[in-house]
Amino acid sequence: MLALLIISTGVKADEGMWIPLLLKKYNYEEMKAKGLKLTAEQLYDVNNSSMKDAIVWFNGGCTGEIISNKGLVLTNHHCGYGAIAEKSTPQDNILDNGFWAKNNGEEKPIQGMWVSIVQKIEDVSDKIIPELKGLSEKDRAAKLQVLSKQIIDEAKKGNKLEVQLREMFKGNAYYLFTFQRFTDIRLVGTPPQSVGKFGGDADNWMWPRHTGDFSMFRIYANKNNEAAGYAPDNVPYVPKHSLPVNTKGVKEGDFAMVYGFPGRTNRYEFSQGIELAVEKINPTIVNLRDIRLKAWKEVMDKNEGDRLKLSANYAQIANYWKYFIGQTEQLKRLKVYEFKKENEAKFNEFAKGKAEYENVLANVEKAYQAYKPYALQRTYLSEGILGVSMNAKASSLMAYANNINKDTAAANKALKSAMSGNQDFYGAFFPSADEKILAQILEMYFNNIPSDQHPSYMATILKSKGKTNTEKFSSFAKMVYAKSMFSSIEKLDAFAKAPSYKKLMADPCFAMVNAFYNHYLNNYKEKVDAFNDAMGPEGRNYIKGLMEMNPNKTFYPDANSSLRLTYGSVQSYEPKDAVKFDYLTTMDGIMEKYNPADFEFNAPQKLLDLYQAKDFGNYKNADGKMPVAFITNNDITGGNSGSPVIDGNGYLIGLAFDGNWEAMSGDIVFDAKYKRTINVDIRYVLFLIDKLGGAPHIVNEMNLIK
Repeated sequence: MLALLIISTGVKADEGMWIPLLLKKYNYEEMKAKGLKLTAEQLYDVNNSSMKDAIVWFNGGCTGEIISNKGLVLTNHHCGYGAIAEKSTPQDNILDNGFWAKNNGEEKPIQGMWVSIVQKIEDVSDKIIPELKGLSEKDRAAKLQVLSKQIIDEAKKGNKLEVQLREMFKGNAYYLFTFQRFTDIRLVGTPPQSVGKFGGDADNWMWPRHTGDFSMFRIYANKNNEAAGYAPDNVPYVPKHSLPVNTKGVKEGDFAMVYGFPGRTNRYEFSQGIELAVEKINPTIVNLRDIRLKAWKEVMDKNEGDRLKLSANYAQIANYWKYFIGQTEQLKRLKVYEFKKENEAKFNEFAKGKAEYENVLANVEKAYQAYKPYALQRTYLSEGILGVSMNAKASSLMAYANNINKDTAAANKALKSAMSGNQDFYGAFFPSADEKILAQILEMYFNNIPSDQHPSYMATILKSKGKTNTEKFSSFAKMVYAKSMFSSIEKLDAFAKAPSYKKLMADPCFAMVNAFYNHYLNNYKEKVDAFNDAMGPEGRNYIKGLMEMNPNKTFYPDANSSLRLTYGSVQSYEPKDAVKFDYLTTMDGIMEKYNPADFEFNAPQKLLDLYQAKDFGNYKNADGKMPVAFITNNDITGGNSGSPVIDGNGYLIGLAFDGNWEAMSGDIVFDAKYKRTINVDIRYVLFLIDKLGGAPHIVNEMNLIK
């Protein structure tokens, strides 16, 4: 497997999300040439403290970094958004007003939040791949599950660590990641969301940017510095390593690396997958999410308390709503489909006469032709039917329904699990908005899914009152919300006290969800599984063949939420003719965008006063301006949110929070000309904590390099 990763000087070093274990062997000399001053062991070491010990996987969807010897964690504001919103009320609105704990006693415990720190990475390919040879895709999956359990169980013997096996190169390599997981996490501070989310959805995925996108938490441990559940007498965690903070600033060309947990890329996607995404999948996701966002926005605009309740859900859905718009636009603009076709033509030439590879692309084409007519079924189920809040809640009882007549214990466990989140769910549930969403999504399903693919239950829906289909879907939705037990916590709690299979099956919401889900399960899941089974071996063979075809090229695995490092430099860019974007923004840009009548571009009065007084403390640039954000050409994706941006000396210079609009196709193809990472300048973070938040004690906790 190491032979698959042969380094090449012909590939730009700013492309690639590299496995830290392999940096010394494959990347280190290139990184030194770019400006790295550290040893390879300072980046990743199992036996001694190293930079990896300061990088945390933040709650499974983001990255954070430890920046003090008292377990202080820095991440993005949008990564902590849900916790901040949950802790906010109209009486104590920390989401809008900000919050800074004056001492450890004021820090707010966050139930359910966790962070994990990688202890060790191992290449276990030789323990797995020989055992999988010659197996069918189904048998391969079963064997892999057995092997995975054996390897993980062995790694966990005699310790309290968490272990995960990660597939790389679509099954051409396997790596074992061992973590220490901490569950006592407390909110230390956050700027007001008018700072942490300045620019809102309008500026999302855009440069220039002026967002103070950060929040701060603290890891707590028991008195032996071990991971432990929440307890009042727990103490701040003492890390093996914390990142020093560079207050000197950045300039164009400076070395920059990003360490974190990128979520998911698909750089080895086939041209057919690009075509399907552009023509069908992405537009459908955008349209389905647009229905939810518009209905929620109506509620949020009417009442402050309701806005706080819906803010986290709205932000989560809106982020990737815009992402799919941008990805589609850039896939077209950068002609990614054509680029993939050219590469596939070259592969076909290489594959001629090679039994292992000569039929790969023909088999891929055959699989897509069989799959395309049904490709939207899964999207409409997950983003449409189950995208309706009440439907999603109803679906949580499907495991109960499936087990009640054959396994009472399993049914009771499923019921308990479904009921456990009721308070949180109904705290952000608005039936009037949900009813509108259901009616519109059902109509969209009816209009865009071929009639011969409709569930028979659609005929029941269309019997509802109304002259037009729109009226019928509206009448049906109104009936569902009037009669379903899922429309209120009181009704659902009453059911939980006296559960009944008959009553559940008679519920109009559950009946609808059950009908659509089983329609997919009985008619389309087999087709989707057949497609995935066909694509599995072809994807593996395609990557393996590409590596043989290009023996002098660097290959890196797709992101899969495992620890990675990417390196590059601070770099401006020119997005189009006669336009150049500088690498740095300042508070001048905040004042240019400031609009008190626009929620997305409002700003706290104190921030305006600090700007007018030019009271920037020791955090300003040499020209007297207050830096806000900068860009680098690092290769990142979702999951890197909150990742530290680190200079050649190992000092923190910022934290990544977004990508740029011109390279929204980056999850599928890296574009060296346009790809940029948008980062909060650490000096702006320090300024906001100190001057805006009035919390210099938090700044003083850090190791500042001046």
